[in-house]
Amino acid sequence: MRVEIIIGLLIPFAGTALGAACVFLVGKGPGMNVQRALTGFASGVMVAASIWSLIIPAMELSKDMGRLSFLPSFIGFWLGILFLLLLDCVIPHLHMNSDKAEGPKAKLKKTTMMVLAVTLHNIPEGMAVGVVYAGLLSGNSSITAGGALALALGIAIQNFPEGAIISMPLRAEGKSKGKAFFDGVMSGAVEPVGAALTILAAGFIIPAMPYLLSFAAGAMMYVVVEEMIPEMSQGEHSNIGVIMFAVGFTLMMALDVALG
Repeated sequence: MRVEIIIGLLIPFAGTALGAACVFLVGKGPGMNVQRALTGFASGVMVAASIWSLIIPAMELSKDMGRLSFLPSFIGFWLGILFLLLLDCVIPHLHMNSDKAEGPKAKLKKTTMMVLAVTLHNIPEGMAVGVVYAGLLSGNSSITAGGALALALGIAIQNFPEGAIISMPLRAEGKSKGKAFFDGVMSGAVEPVGAALTILAAGFIIPAMPYLLSFAAGAMMYVVVEEMIPEMSQGEHSNIGVIMFAVGFTLMMALDVALG
């Protein structure tokens, strides 16, 4: 695997680690408005990445199908939605600012289920980076090195607040700074692993690339709509989440076009 590919896979993980390191600089967890702002920003990045870095390239790869060029993206998107729906049902997890766990009943600590919730939605992000770099390795002209780097940077940007949102509340609940940092970092470890596995799998099924790209888009969109948007809209003054959504969306859009 080329060095630039390895670096691309590690960039999102570095974003999570840097965010988790905020626990050493800040004494308490972020306030509600800060959490809404960070979640809104991350949502905007993920929606823009789903469109410009995944769905549009998927349709470009299927353009020889003419009017049916949307079909692989349509099918892959729905498979991604259903896959995350399945994981949501079989993995016990607890969303931020919620007291009721989701998934099957399990005797797990609250903090453990919080980490599982973040790990759950890191899975499609790792797959997204992996499938884009797999497309780059295959020589598909619709996927450029700049576009792949833009996706990795965009997810790293949204992973930074994500790492902080995990580690800082854990510290506030009494965990040591080192343990809170470790848990925050490990919540993002699934991304480079998932990306590498996706690259290895995609190498054998290059014709399925449009389905894989849109699958990752569907999985990310599920996370945004099911989890992140409700979180950023909780309580009063939730317009900060909407504003930061727009900031994240336009930043990721600009990165993808400028670097692509």
